[in-house]
Amino acid sequence: MTLTLPAWVGGTLMPVEKLEAHRRGLRHKAVSVFVLHGEEVLLQRRALGKYHTPGLWANTCCTHPHWDEPPEACARRRLAEELGITGLPLVHRGRVEYRADVGGGLIEHEVVEIFTAGAPDRIVPDPDPDEVLETRWMPLAALHADVRRAPERYTPWLRIYLDQHAEDIFGRVPA
Repeated sequence: MTLTLPAWVGGTLMPVEKLEAHRRGLRHKAVSVFVLHGEEVLLQRRALGKYHTPGLWANTCCTHPHWDEPPEACARRRLAEELGITGLPLVHRGRVEYRADVGGGLIEHEVVEIFTAGAPDRIVPDPDPDEVLETRWMPLAALHADVRRAPERYTPWLRIYLDQHAEDIFGRVPA
């Protein structure tokens, strides 16, 4: 099965094969979610079999919506598929556009709908091993400091979110 994503080609939104969109650096739709518990954020380490940025730490989950799939429905679907997380209320935190080299000749040029979800406790995810190598809860301030100290351990988009959009996403910039 060929996976497609909604991408702009010549100014027209159309379904494009996922890997082709990344090879060509086409601007495309995406969704990112941050699950929070107090001052902590749930991170995932991408599975080693991922075709780009394997083994790097990222936000709770991120994906590309299906054609005509509303962003919030996509966020809920992917939280369940990747991490087995359901039932958390989502808050839309805005839209971010970025372009980043993700290695292997691939470019992410995403228009991302960002969501946060408050967890009543430090939930323990049930990750899909094809998607997620491991998860961990981390205080936002510690994450921000670690990304500055060792950026190579984190995905380019997480670094961009923390560096350029933290106040919009979290309501403040982590110290």
